[in-house]
Amino acid sequence: MIHDFGHWIVDHLTIPGLPTWLSLIVISVAMAAASLGLTILALVRIPEDYFLGPHPPHQSDRRHIILHVAELCVRNVIGWLLIALGIVLSFPGVPGQGLLTILLGIMLIDFPGKRRLEQRFVAWPRVFHSVNLLRKKFGRPPLRIDDPPSA
Repeated sequence: MIHDFGHWIVDHLTIPGLPTWLSLIVISVAMAAASLGLTILALVRIPEDYFLGPHPPHQSDRRHIILHVAELCVRNVIGWLLIALGIVLSFPGVPGQGLLTILLGIMLIDFPGKRRLEQRFVAWPRVFHSVNLLRKKFGRPPLRIDDPPSA
């Protein structure tokens, strides 16, 4: 089984003309950079009051039900992939923003209790201060939450 996985990596995750080990490094760095870029973009763009109150800011939805369900499915798949990627990025020695990637994944998926989990996650001092430092660098106002963490 492991032997087959090794062949699959060589067959599918290598860049032609580069040794396998270098291909894997390049692909890993590219994925970490893409994850970081998307995470930064999302966290900078969310409204400063997104985490206030029991419900997220209302967004009208006048699309056809099929488009709504399709979007919901795509968002959930991407969200779970980001959570998995965030867990990997949280390991020591792996470049990337693991906790922020997990937060972005949680924001995309839908499940009962999601709102409270988002609010608790962003209220962690490490996450809260990281997000607000990032927003400050991009000239965005800091996030506001119901119970700000102490420094």
